[in-house]
Amino acid sequence: MQTTKILIWVCRLVAAIIMLQTLFFKFTAAPESVYIFDKVHLGAAGRIGSGIAELIASLLILFPKTSVYGAVLAVGVMAGAIASHLFILGIEVMGDHGQLFIYAVLVTVASLYLIWDGRKKLLSLINIK
Repeated sequence: MQTTKILIWVCRLVAAIIMLQTLFFKFTAAPESVYIFDKVHLGAAGRIGSGIAELIASLLILFPKTSVYGAVLAVGVMAGAIASHLFILGIEVMGDHGQLFIYAVLVTVASLYLIWDGRKKLLSLINIK
């Protein structure tokens, strides 16, 4: 039981920290971030919009009562990021050696575990037992 709680907190922290640390680059229009969102034809609106979604997901993930909802949002955002890397950008972007892709995969894996852990809460929303 204690190991599970630790794993859940590790997943929460990994997902939230990765998403929160990338916000600086999105919100300050760092060259890498501008390049990525221009390349996928989303521009500044997509960059800021995804940053806001990641901020909301991170905050929801950090609170135990809402972490499963943040994890669902995070998986959705990361699915877009991973698809962009696989089909448009490539794994490596501007010499990052695949770091952004790896971050997206880590957030996805951590969030999927949080969703699995909170599956009863999600299923109760649609009245499935």
